[in-house]
Amino acid sequence: MVNRFDIFLVSLDPTIGAEIQKTRPCVVISPDQMNRNMRTVLIAPMTSKGRDYPMRVACQFENKPGEVILDQIRGVDKRRLIKRLGRVSDSEGQLILKVLMEMFAE
Repeated sequence: MVNRFDIFLVSLDPTIGAEIQKTRPCVVISPDQMNRNMRTVLIAPMTSKGRDYPMRVACQFENKPGEVILDQIRGVDKRRLIKRLGRVSDSEGQLILKVLMEMFAE
């Protein structure tokens, strides 16, 4: 089962241009109803390199500081999800939703 705010190791290749690449941890951001009923999920990659952009959310994962890269959201087939690694905290999840709402509001 895949749930919103789970962190999975995801195979992102092949990529083109400036798309974030390789196999890396990603946060599932799609709603649970979508996750239960579709073969795809919406994910946001994570990085340990901070850039301090407004569309990136600071987080802690495996005792390391990092960021959820909301400017690189993509839909992926669930077959790209290699292994569940954990989950973001409730406060990080709420911040992710807040930034997403700001990104898509008019």
